[in-house]
Amino acid sequence: MLNFIYSRLAVSSMRRSSRMYIPYLGAGMGMAAMFYIMMFLRNNTGLAVMRGGGEVQLMLTLGAMVVGFFAVIFLFYTHNFLIRQRKRELGLYNVLGMEKRHIARILAWETVFSAAISIGLGLGAGILTSKLMLLLLYRILRFPVPIGFEVSEAAVLTTVKLFTVIYAASLANAIRQVRLVEPLELLRAARMGEREPKTRWALALLGLASLGVGYAMALTIEHPLDALVYFFVAVIFVIIGTYLLFVAGSIAFLKLLRRNKRLYYRPRPFIAISGMIYRMKQHAVGLASICILSTMVLVTLSTTVSLYVGLEDVLHIRYPRENTIIMEGYDSGDIRWVRSQVAAVLERRGLSAQAEAEYRFLSFPAFQSGNRFLTGREVTQGLSGTSISLHITSLEDYNRLVPEPVFLAADEALVYTNRGTYQYPSIQLLGREFTVKGTLPEMPARGLATTEVFASCYLVVRDMGVVEEIRQAFVNQGNRAPQMRYQLGFDLNVPQEQAIAAFRDIKQVLSQNKDTFTSVQSREEARADFLSLYGGLFFLGLFLGLVFWLGTVLIIYYKQVTEGYEDRQRYVIMQQVGLSKAEVKSAINSQVLAVFFLPLVAAAAHVAASFKMATRLLTVLNLTNVALFASCTAGVFAGFAVLYTLVYRATARVYYRIVAAANGA
Repeated sequence: MLNFIYSRLAVSSMRRSSRMYIPYLGAGMGMAAMFYIMMFLRNNTGLAVMRGGGEVQLMLTLGAMVVGFFAVIFLFYTHNFLIRQRKRELGLYNVLGMEKRHIARILAWETVFSAAISIGLGLGAGILTSKLMLLLLYRILRFPVPIGFEVSEAAVLTTVKLFTVIYAASLANAIRQVRLVEPLELLRAARMGEREPKTRWALALLGLASLGVGYAMALTIEHPLDALVYFFVAVIFVIIGTYLLFVAGSIAFLKLLRRNKRLYYRPRPFIAISGMIYRMKQHAVGLASICILSTMVLVTLSTTVSLYVGLEDVLHIRYPRENTIIMEGYDSGDIRWVRSQVAAVLERRGLSAQAEAEYRFLSFPAFQSGNRFLTGREVTQGLSGTSISLHITSLEDYNRLVPEPVFLAADEALVYTNRGTYQYPSIQLLGREFTVKGTLPEMPARGLATTEVFASCYLVVRDMGVVEEIRQAFVNQGNRAPQMRYQLGFDLNVPQEQAIAAFRDIKQVLSQNKDTFTSVQSREEARADFLSLYGGLFFLGLFLGLVFWLGTVLIIYYKQVTEGYEDRQRYVIMQQVGLSKAEVKSAINSQVLAVFFLPLVAAAAHVAASFKMATRLLTVLNLTNVALFASCTAGVFAGFAVLYTLVYRATARVYYRIVAAANGA
């Protein structure tokens, strides 16, 4: 009988607080559905047997972990909003004679109902939409679409376990809050936080410094591998700086505005500024969370969209020619054998090589200090400079690829670097000095280089005799033998099936020579692997972007509703002292507008500051088209800003209705 009473009270309470509970239940349903979908895709049997499917499933596993982790934080966070709004009601139960254990039972029933609705409907929605998500994933990856429908029992069980734990933990936290406070404190809890927060200049300055460090790291790092290492460090500094500036810096800024009497003592600024100061400490945490989530949405979507849209650019950067053959050493006999075998395969298939490019390279690591290129023991501690990969080829190989031949003396060289332009008139290397006859804007066929991650310098010298002298000098210094290789690249310009068949024949024929190691690479053969990788990242970016956006919307909604309930009495007083309804509405709009769009402006600043570092990270993934990344980032931001504005319009109406309801406006 008592359980029936408690359950009825729980249902009644949820109905009265429907404005708060419906979004909470919707968020729980959405999170459960998304987690199930990620686990369903991760366990999909058809995906496992597709080429590249294993890598995609690994990404989906990581995505499921992110969704699960976010669900824990997010549902915990939103449940705190519910409890805070209902502390007055719970305190009233206590004053009217209920013991705290009775209140705990009401909360338990509410949690049971919430969990049953959220998990049950969430799983139902996830199961119904899982096939659609699977089809979308297969479409992105360009896999053949499977027929049939399946329900993953393992995904259902994992989802039920995870969300049962989340709701149980939320209940335990709510009971803890109720048990720790006295009844009168519960009654006053809904009004706590009305004191004007103090100006904490130390925290504001610390936040500014933390944000400055994060921005400085993002703007000054040049090397892609450094960006990979320091990216998360910069993110942590920016997150800390964002929270401190919203919590402490915003209060300091508003109080500075309040000192401006010309600005402050006018109706709209007076109401807006005083209203924002009134609850800024509590308000700022939510705003900072919205800012961080918005930034995560923007960065995640802009990078993954860029990689997917720029897949062709990535493939052409990674493979300058459709087929590339790399042979250890550059013995003339081995080169003739490789060329003859390749020609025989192409002739047998009725194909012809086009846009041929071949290089003989001597390569070794070096340390550049000014115009000096040092190796081995020449590098001493305290010497300033940059570690690079040095590649030396002959003028004969270079001239085969340019329209007009170039002439060099024995002590002259052409120079190309992939990090800016070489600035010095000469080069000192292994006891020799070369006069720089010219700096190249690019190497023909990009030197058949397959990556631009590392700093590289290319030297074109007069002939292979000079190359051999450099090799011997390098060995005489006691260094390990440098890398010597021959590279042949060519296009076929035929359908993908024919190109892959020719590549496999060439690879099989060249593998018969056991004395010389030869590697064969094909752009068309690798296309499926790159599509699986970048398509998987694109799908994951869309999915996680949706998750983060859902979190952003719900936090915004709760902040508007919470502030509406807390501020409506103040606006009643404003009308009582003479302000018209139009003036009150205008004041509401100005305050909501300023507060609402502050996180979006801050997120835009974060994205702009991270742009350079993001381009360096994308270089690691072979995307060097900065213009493409910039346009994708701008497009994603524009789309997000439109959605953000729509949310603003909807929540502003909710806020005004709550405020206006206090006096029948």
